[in-house]
Amino acid sequence: MSFRRQLGLFDSTMIVAGSMIGSGIFLVSADIARSVGSPAMLLLVWIITGALTLIAALSYGELAGLLPHAGGQYVYLREAFGKMSGFLYGWTLFTVIQTGTIAAVAMAFAKYSSVIFPAVGEQNILLDLGVMRINAAQVLAIASILALTALNARGVHLGKIIQNTFTTTKIVSVIALAVVGIVVGWSTGACSFNFGDMWTSQLPPSTETSIPFLAIIAVAMVGSIFSSDAWNNITFAAAEVKQPERIIPRALFGGVVLVTVLYLLTNVAYLSLMPLVGHPTGVTAVERGIAYATSDRVGAAAADVMFGGTGAMIMAILIMISTFGCNNGIILSGARAYYAMAQDKLFFRKAGELNAGGVPSRSLWMQALWASALCLSGKYGDLLDYVVFAVLLFYVLTILGIFRLRKTRPDEPRPIKAFGYPVLPALYIVVALFICGCLLIYKPQYSWPGLIIVAAGIPVYFVWSIRDEGTMG
Repeated sequence: MSFRRQLGLFDSTMIVAGSMIGSGIFLVSADIARSVGSPAMLLLVWIITGALTLIAALSYGELAGLLPHAGGQYVYLREAFGKMSGFLYGWTLFTVIQTGTIAAVAMAFAKYSSVIFPAVGEQNILLDLGVMRINAAQVLAIASILALTALNARGVHLGKIIQNTFTTTKIVSVIALAVVGIVVGWSTGACSFNFGDMWTSQLPPSTETSIPFLAIIAVAMVGSIFSSDAWNNITFAAAEVKQPERIIPRALFGGVVLVTVLYLLTNVAYLSLMPLVGHPTGVTAVERGIAYATSDRVGAAAADVMFGGTGAMIMAILIMISTFGCNNGIILSGARAYYAMAQDKLFFRKAGELNAGGVPSRSLWMQALWASALCLSGKYGDLLDYVVFAVLLFYVLTILGIFRLRKTRPDEPRPIKAFGYPVLPALYIVVALFICGCLLIYKPQYSWPGLIIVAAGIPVYFVWSIRDEGTMG
């Protein structure tokens, strides 16, 4: 049994874009606004994030052409720096990055479903075990994970149909809402206020900080980086892409550019409809502004300004579509990385087997079970905050792998080479390390726990290695 190459350029681009767009764009601008204080800096954070993501995606294009195998980034790290580096990435991917994202996105799907169906809300406690309470939203989130896993276990063809349908729908919806928001807000006081003096901080003097300008930008990028992550997921499914050495680089470029433009349009719409900084005790969405949107739900606040009482319902439906499609892409892709690890005898053996549909169904179900456990734990949000730092470090290490593989494998064919090499890949490394340094200093809660999670994989690696040697013996 082998993988089936059924993903074309459109399918691959939809996996890139669909995996990136979840619920983050409708939430994180509130925290960014509280950090930066001015409309220009809000947009600058998203522009820098988009530019960095694009540089990384264009750099990964070379690796995708050189190593077009199932497992993607895991394979790149393994080939560049050895099995341990690949394993530590795969370990973090399975324990937190991929499964934690699946859990968080599934819970967002459930929470917004409760806007339409109150019975599935978090307030509906189904089981009280004393140490743990299980609510209806958790059950719905787990049900959505299991349903998508079951569908993807039937074959990549069905997975891509789901992905294409939901991603196309949400792209069109986000564009429509952004355009309507800009048109509706263009002549409002909020629009003229935000765009009339874009660089002046709207934050009260009491919130002024001594943190340097560049450090403020770096720290504020935690949310935008999280919202722009998962673009690399298509590399995990390289063995199912037609002509992966050519299609994956193009899909990475097209998907990242598309999402970056959408995110900028959406934030321009927010700034057209509401002041950047309102007042935390404000009654209406306009009075609270972007920074103090209720529960940070900036998208819902914008929809309320545009459509009044029906705004919450419209935004809930959009986010349900967005999160469901996002999780499909992440669930589909992630299992291929664990498959590659199992092939190297660094993960459970059954995860390295394909079913009759040509997909690693055991790997899919292992991922689903752990993501479901994270839904029940309620700690998925904390875990994701912890690994933003680790995710950046793995991106840096992978791009360093381009430099290393050019030295160790100079004669191997590279259908597409990293754009702007060596300047742009080196620029990414420098900027990403600067962001990591700022997080270490100013937001250690986002950095040290992530390093501990990665480090915890070191003894696990040696256990797997000894187990492998014992099996071979």
